[in-house]
Amino acid sequence: MAKGILGKKVGMTQIFTPEGVLVPVTVIEVTPNVVMQKKTMETDGYESIQLGYADKKNVTKPEIGHAAKANTNPKRFVKEIAGKEMMAFEVGQEVKANIFGEGEIVDVTGTSKGKGYSGAIKRHNFARGPMAHGSGYHRGIGSMGERNSQRVRKGKKMAGRMGGETVTIQNLEVVKVDLEKNVVLIRGNVPGAKNSFVVISNGVKAATPGINPAALA
Repeated sequence: MAKGILGKKVGMTQIFTPEGVLVPVTVIEVTPNVVMQKKTMETDGYESIQLGYADKKNVTKPEIGHAAKANTNPKRFVKEIAGKEMMAFEVGQEVKANIFGEGEIVDVTGTSKGKGYSGAIKRHNFARGPMAHGSGYHRGIGSMGERNSQRVRKGKKMAGRMGGETVTIQNLEVVKVDLEKNVVLIRGNVPGAKNSFVVISNGVKAATPGINPAALA
């Protein structure tokens, strides 16, 4: 992750290109992030910056002290972004949406929607059994393993809680960056429910452009 920013998924909408093509986009609110901490090779053994997003109400004394070093309030969503490009920012400085440009390819990481307790067919995409009346097996889990072990082995795909996992969708295009409204429009859908926190980072499978100098102003 060479560069990135934290934001909140607002929802989906659609826009039209100058050619009249409809493009579905996800609106991500990217209020300026605050650099909470800067880690270097000398002190921590690696290089990264710690970003904070969205003020937190119920805080502890350690959180207050940590945020005070950056001259800001404690944050609800805190994440480290590793990369030499991000080391140009200093503690207390703001990282804004213009760190990314229109047409840039990014990866978006978020927490997928929780689906609750689900069966193996829905959760793991298993095939169902015959639906005829004489069949005694319709949506069951099937064989639990070989006969000789006399137990269910670890890792067996079974029914259980589905969703609520960290998911990254790669190679998404930044359609528009609105610095006045602090929003980024990304083509397609991104993980998570509305108002959930996400991380926008440069696409690992795409060319990595440098940071816009205006983002450091």
